[in-house]
Order: sequence, then C-alpha cells, then structure tokens
Amino acid sequence: MQMEQLTALCKRRGFLFQSSEIYGGLNGFWDYGPLGVLLKRNVKDAWWNDMVMNHNELIVPNGAPATYEMTGLDCTIIMHPQVWKCSGHYDLFHDYMVDCRESKKRYRYDHVIGRFVTGKKRGEEGAPSVEMSVFVTTMETENTQVALDEAALKFFGLRKKDADSLQWNGNIQSISKLPSLENVVAPDAKHVGTLTEPREFNLMFKTVIGALGSDDDAAFLRPETAQGIFVNFKNVCDSTRVRVPFGIAQVGKSFRNEITPRNFTFRSREFEQMEIEFFCHPNQSPAWYKYWRDRRFAWYVEMGLSGERLRLREHDADELSHYSCGTADIEYQFPFLQAGEYGELEGIAHRGDFDLRSHIEGKLVKDGNQLVLEKLPDGQPRHRGSGKDLSYYDDLTKERFIPHVIEPSAGADRATLAFLCEAYKIDTAPDEKGQPQERVYLKFHPRLAPIKAAVFPLVKKDGMPEIATEIYGELKKNFSTFYDDKGAVGRRYRRQDEIGTPFCITVDGQTVQDETVTIRDRDTLEQIRVKKDELLNELNERLKK
Repeated sequence: MQMEQLTALCKRRGFLFQSSEIYGGLNGFWDYGPLGVLLKRNVKDAWWNDMVMNHNELIVPNGAPATYEMTGLDCTIIMHPQVWKCSGHYDLFHDYMVDCRESKKRYRYDHVIGRFVTGKKRGEEGAPSVEMSVFVTTMETENTQVALDEAALKFFGLRKKDADSLQWNGNIQSISKLPSLENVVAPDAKHVGTLTEPREFNLMFKTVIGALGSDDDAAFLRPETAQGIFVNFKNVCDSTRVRVPFGIAQVGKSFRNEITPRNFTFRSREFEQMEIEFFCHPNQSPAWYKYWRDRRFAWYVEMGLSGERLRLREHDADELSHYSCGTADIEYQFPFLQAGEYGELEGIAHRGDFDLRSHIEGKLVKDGNQLVLEKLPDGQPRHRGSGKDLSYYDDLTKERFIPHVIEPSAGADRATLAFLCEAYKIDTAPDEKGQPQERVYLKFHPRLAPIKAAVFPLVKKDGMPEIATEIYGELKKNFSTFYDDKGAVGRRYRRQDEIGTPFCITVDGQTVQDETVTIRDRDTLEQIRVKKDELLNELNERLKK
C-alpha cells in the first residue's frame, strides 16, 4: 500500500481532514471526520475497557500471587508551572533545530537525511560546469532515494535523462551524523551551506494565565498526561480504597511544538495519549514491568495488527532515560517509513520512584547510579518540589515506601493510524453483474470498526424499506448502524467495504415472505440468512470475535 492511497481514502470517506483546510491548513494539526471520530473513540474505548474496566489477571511477582486494581483520572491541560520544572520538562524537553537561510524554513536537526553525491554542476551564463561533491538532503519520506535523486538533479541543473551521470557515495544518514554542515544542500535550497548550526528548541507550548500577561503569569500546555497522575497520587490514595499495587489511567490531549510535524498524524503538535501509571512495591517492580510490557504487546495483536509489522523492542542501556530501570517500545512498520524501519506506537517504562520523588524533593539528576536533587552552586535546589509526603503506607505490612512506577504510554492517534494502515486491503471480488473487479476495503477488528452494520432494502418498494427501517431502528440502539437505499446493492456493499463495516444486512423479497434477512460478511463475502428476530443476537456474537 502507498500512503497516498490511504490518505486519499481518509479524506474521501471522512476519516481525517487537514485542520483549517479552507484557509490553507495548519501544519501538525488534524481534524477527525464523522468516521474518524468513531474509529478513534472505539480505539480509546477498547483500551479503557481492556486495561481499566475488565481486567481479571493474577500474576505472581516474587512467588506471591497478586491481583491489582485500576482507576482513572481526567486532569487539566494547564497545570502549575512548577510541575514541569520538577519533572524536568522545563529544562530538558527540547529538540535541536536548524534553519535554512535561503528558503527560510526550519527543520528538526535529526530528521534531515541525505547522501553524498558527486556530479558536474552546470555553470551560470555560459560558465563551464564544475565537478562537485555535496551532501543532498530531504525530509524522511516513503521513497527517500527518489526524493534525493530529484534534489540532486535540481542542484546540479540536470534533467532526468542525465541521472546516470551522478555518482552516489555512502549510505543515507542524518545530517546530525556529519562533522560539518558546510557542503550540505538543505531541502528546498539551491546552494550549499545554507543551514545554520543546530540550536535548542523547547517543545512546550507557552501560554498566559490571567489578564496581565507578565512573566509570573506564564504557563504551559501539558506535553504529556502522566504528570497529572503523579501530582494526584496522594489524592487518589486518600479518596478511594485502592491499595498498592494499583494503576491510574488517563486519556487526554497533549501538546508538543514539533519543529517538523510530518507523516500524516504520526507526528502532530496536538495529539491524544492513553497512559497508565502503575504503582507497585519496589521489590515487585521488575515482575510488573515484564507483565505490562507483554500485556500491552498482546493487546495490539488481539486488535488485529500483523505479527511481521509489529515488534517489541527492549531499549539498550545507552537509550534509557537517566531515571529508567528499563524501557521497551512497541513499534509498527508504517508504510511511510523506509523498508526495515519501525515507528513507535507505545513505550512501556520502568520509571522507578523518579516521578514521585521529584514532586516531593525537586528536580532529580543522575549522579553515578543514584538520583540526587539537582542544586545550584550555592547549594540551593534548582527547582523545589512540593515538599508534600507522597509516600505510601501499607497498613497490612506496616511498611512505608515510595512506590515504583511502570508506565505504559500509548498514542491514541498513532494507534488509530496503525489500525488504518493495517486494515487497508485490496482484492478482487465479483461486482453486481458477477464480473471480477478490484475491491478496496478496510479490514478492521469488529470492535474498532466505525460502523458495525449497514442495513439495505434491496429495492424501494414492496414493503422492503419499511422492514429495513424497522431493523435499522432496533440495531442502532445497540451499536453504530448505517441505513442506505441509494444505488445498486453491489455498490452499496462496496461503499461499506471501503469504510470497514463488518456486516451488511439486506432486506429482499424473501424477507417479506419468511421474515429472514441476508447477512453479508465483509472479509469472506459469505452470505447467510437468519430470522429477523434473531438478527441482533447473531450480530452481537459476531462482533465479539
């Protein structure tokens, strides 16, 4: 599948639109259309039901059987600025960017990739050609070498027929791996050496609370949902009957001022997260980390992501955050990436006691193998914590401790995009005349499909519309249902296939005689007849699979 095919379908069928499109769009922001909002809601509901509401697992950390509880929160997008100073986001949450002095465009430093090429650059106004070796670049794309070919031809002033005269050297790599930017041709540039030296760019969106707008009123849109859970840890413990081990889940919007948002909804400036902060005894945390790592990977497989495109990757030691005792990424091979590359869907991190300690003491940094309070030269804390007691007291064991935290952090938008990519299928099926025809369909897991069933009267006469309308009214009380009586029934099937509807119900002449209807399966194209009164139970059973 080419990514262009999916993006075209998403707009045509109402899954996703560019934000503010009538004004030219706003880069890094996306609107979910009528079908997209249903799909994304189903992804979030499946996550919440499976991770928070319906769990019934028993695991054995350190040889002792243990169950756990789950609860939820919905925290504010704007929080006290000190939250982000103690969490480290204020000082460390940045990427490096470079600017092009020629095109006036800005790029994230590690996302500009290219390759060395040698060729003869055509001289201006009759000047002789000059052989040059330069590093031509592009942004990450599905067909990177094709984009580099075009960039090189443009730079050297050559036509496509002259492409064989170019000599490519080395492999494709990021400009961040180069010792110098002097001979780099920036994306959209015609000359070498137009990129500035990389500099830090804070990814948090800054805003103002109140009317005065002074520095004291500055605040930030949250870059993650997790910190709202940590600062409410004590409130949850005191107001509920949950006991360690337990998890707090949250689904909500986060904001990161990405330098170069790209690849559809994969990297956006406004996105939604599905996060769990799981609090456990320090001695049991390694077992719980393994549990959540494996459980979250199994969920994506259960929801329909392909084994060969999905992987679980444990981080190497040099990749770990300074506070992390272990991190694993669940990654998916998105079609916009190069062959063999994966994009992160979810990270599962063993965060130790870093977050709760930070909000007690202040910003923590690594000193050898220890996390210590960061201090200024005069010995004062760089950023002070709340000073509140966020420890946990176990009234059964009479032990007080700061819990360790396991964090499964998933992107709702990335998960939705992965399910869309995986669902996109093309096959050949007979049309209404029995002739083979290419069919595009979305093979969603029934739980994720935006529309669960569509109801058709075969023709608009002989009482069929009335029966179909009655069936539609009953089904829509239970799940999302669509009614369609326009056009040939074969075309109606194709329209529903393209939006991923698992089942189509057709009311025909036989329905009038014996009160049976046809159920057509999206994936197998199998058609069976069932009694009208048994239809709801039949569909409910099929939707559970």
